[in-house]
Amino acid sequence: MSTYLVGDIQGCFDDLTQLLDQAGFNPARDELWLTGDLVARGPQSLETLRFVKSLGDRATTVLGNHDLHLLAVAEGIAKNKPKDKLQPLLDAPDRDELLHWLRHQPLLAEHPHHDFVMSHAGIPPQWDLSQSRDAAREVEQCLQSDRYLWLLENMYGNGPDTWQPTLHGIERYRYIINAFTRMRFCYPDGRLDMACKLAPVQIDHHELLPWFSLPRQAIGKTMIFGHWAALMGHQDEQVIGLDTGCVWGNSLTLLRWDDGAQFSHACPVHA
Repeated sequence: MSTYLVGDIQGCFDDLTQLLDQAGFNPARDELWLTGDLVARGPQSLETLRFVKSLGDRATTVLGNHDLHLLAVAEGIAKNKPKDKLQPLLDAPDRDELLHWLRHQPLLAEHPHHDFVMSHAGIPPQWDLSQSRDAAREVEQCLQSDRYLWLLENMYGNGPDTWQPTLHGIERYRYIINAFTRMRFCYPDGRLDMACKLAPVQIDHHELLPWFSLPRQAIGKTMIFGHWAALMGHQDEQVIGLDTGCVWGNSLTLLRWDDGAQFSHACPVHA
């Protein structure tokens, strides 16, 4: 059995299947971990959700910002933007089943045997692994409860940008959601920046730092993330970024954890 980890799909289902075939992925024996943003911008969000759901416990995905936005669109809370190409999914006969399944996926996932933990955007430097688990479970429980519409209605916004254990209510939930699904840069004092989407090499000042470059609490496991296409992948001793901009005409990247082998599939422009 092998464990495969793949970056943001964003509805690029044909690219995913070609990459899995290239790597020799066998759903009967292997497992697939996905960094979130299964949907949006690519042409086959419906097929992507159906496939990942069909894998059952052979697949683990975390929620990305586009996945949460889909849930809000489906409830009429957010606008369905044509560029997100979600209409076939919203019109599908199994949409409610798929959306119910999506709503019950985690913000943070840990492999039971391998030393890695996954979230869509990363883990803010103020949190250790225990705090990260607790924060993720708070929002997951709310999203899976009868308060999920309230959460979806109020999750949008860039503040608060600073973590305080005393945060409560929607401000606490919004910080957690932004940290796990939207974070890229932080200020040196740990404040989140929600505006800049560039690569670090494109930043001409020192006010912003990648979240993984700040001094941080110990996690003790490799942090796997996606979300930041401009990085075109990133790897060091603590973190591995797997989003290589598939939907933007770059590539889709797959990592086999067991031996470190990486596979890449060149993608056409979808967005």
